[in-house]
Parts: sequence; structure tokens; C-alpha cells
Amino acid sequence: MANRTRDGSARTARRRRRLGVVLAAVAASATFPANAAADDELPVINSGAAAFAHAAAHPETSPAGSNDDSCTPSPEHPRPVVLVHGTVENMTFNWYSLSPRLANEGYCVFAFNYGQDSGLGVGAPGAFPTGGTAAIPDSAVELAEFVDEVRDTTGSEKVDIVGHSQGGMLPRYYLGELGGADEVEHLVGLSPSNHGTDVLGLSKLPGVPELLQAGLGDSVRDQLADSEFMAELNAGDDAVPGVDYTVIQTKYDEVVTPHTSAFMEGPQVTNVLLQDGCEINLTDHIGIAFDRRAEQYVVNALDPDNAVEPPCVPSPPFNGAEHS
Repeated sequence: MANRTRDGSARTARRRRRLGVVLAAVAASATFPANAAADDELPVINSGAAAFAHAAAHPETSPAGSNDDSCTPSPEHPRPVVLVHGTVENMTFNWYSLSPRLANEGYCVFAFNYGQDSGLGVGAPGAFPTGGTAAIPDSAVELAEFVDEVRDTTGSEKVDIVGHSQGGMLPRYYLGELGGADEVEHLVGLSPSNHGTDVLGLSKLPGVPELLQAGLGDSVRDQLADSEFMAELNAGDDAVPGVDYTVIQTKYDEVVTPHTSAFMEGPQVTNVLLQDGCEINLTDHIGIAFDRRAEQYVVNALDPDNAVEPPCVPSPPFNGAEHS
């Protein structure tokens, strides 16, 4: 196992934050239950606007269906699912739709906030400091520690990971550099920044990388296509042996550009473009986390033996295809 040691005070602060999240989730359970009884289904609302409003009203709470320490993985779904949010996002906002859907499918779901070291407040509502802004190698250590906690809690040897944007790319560092390949079966990325972004070409302009880093945190600089971090991450093969990968991307991604930079290569990689066979899907980078078609592709990737055809319905940018 690779060395995962970090500064003790930072690690203590993270544990306190996670404890605060659990307590806040309990306090909010009267209005939006974090978990339902086994025979109850949680509401699944595929709407970025609803997620924004909920996160603003219930900051620092676990998404519905997640972080139940008493959840025992079933024989049908033996691996818990760890959800990893994106840059300047957080678990409350990012997983408003997908977390309850996975819980309804019978998975033990776990989510957390990471990369809050900068103290920046720019980002989606639902967490302060804003999540996903710290340097990616540091955040990968947080992911490794959280996966260990989930494995200890559930008794599972391995987990599956689903991540959005940075959250779909960051686990690759954990898999390749921190020993995570022994602990993960499948990585599913929604619009992941696997090969970086040129920010619609703006990253080539003098001063823009520094401006982005100053305004949005170290992780943004790490995700530029020509960064030292991206060169290190992609120096070898995209995929680590022993792990399956699924990339789900939209051609209307305005953050990870060009959109094809999300895709990976390797014999154990499946790349999915949402618009293949469904031109009426207009989902963008943010909206893919709330999109019904993308959601079904995630469920299919986690349980390919029971895959069903993803719905093809109109899906506007940001909001996703509303459904409950």
C-alpha cells in the first residue's frame, strides 16, 4: 500500500467536518430523510435547479440515501458506491438526484466533501468552505482515507466509485499512485476531466491559468490540459489493470473542452456519448449529474447483467430531464 500520510491537524479537521456532516444530516432528516426503510423508495428528482435550491436550504447535509453506517451490502450489490463530487461543488448539491436513485436500486451509498483546504467561498451552495478546490494529490489522499472508512464500516473488500468532473478524474490518481486499484472494482466518470481542459481555448491566453487558480483554487490549475499534474497523470496508460472504467460524456460539455478529452483508452474502458442515438439530449457539464439518461448509464455500468435501455427524452442544459 502506498504511503497516505498527511499532516495530522488537517486529518483531524477533516474527521471533524465529516462528523459535522453526519450530525447535520440527522438534524435535516425531518424535512428530507437521508435514508428510507428497505421497502420505501426515496423521491428521485432529476433537476439541477431543485438540487441548487435544496443545497442552499440544507447545507452540509448528506444527499438522500447516503451515509447510512448500518447499511449492509447485499449479494446482488456487494460493493458500496462512493460518490465523488466535482470542482467547486459538494455532495449535497452534486448527488441530489443520483444518490437516492442508487439507494432505491439497493446499493449502500456513501458521499463526502473533500478538497476544502482553500477556504474559498465561490461555488455551488451546500458546503463551506467550497469543495474540490485543493490540489488534486491532496484531495486524492482524502478519497483514499474515505474509501478505507467505507470499507471498514461495511466490511467490503472493494468499492465502486462514481464521480463527476474532477470527481471522475481524481480517483485515477488514487488508483495509480495511492494503491487504490486493490480497493476499487469500477470507476464511473460523468464528464470527467481525464485529459484536462483548454477552457474553450482560454487557457492558452497569458495570465488565464493564474487567474483561474486564484479565483477557483489549485485544482483548477491542475486540470488544465498542459498542467504538470495532467502530464504526470497521463504519462502511462489511461487505465490501471484490475479496474473497470466507464466514461459518460456529453458533446455539449462547456467545461471539459474539447469534450473528447474526457474519454479514456484501454481494454477495460467503456466510453459513452449521451447524444449517440439521442440527439434531443442537450445536457451540459453540470446537468449531466442530474440527467435521467446519464443516470441510467451509471446504473447499467454498476450492474451490467441487468442493464436496461437508457431513456431518450428532452434534457435542457443544467437542469437535466425532470422526473420524479
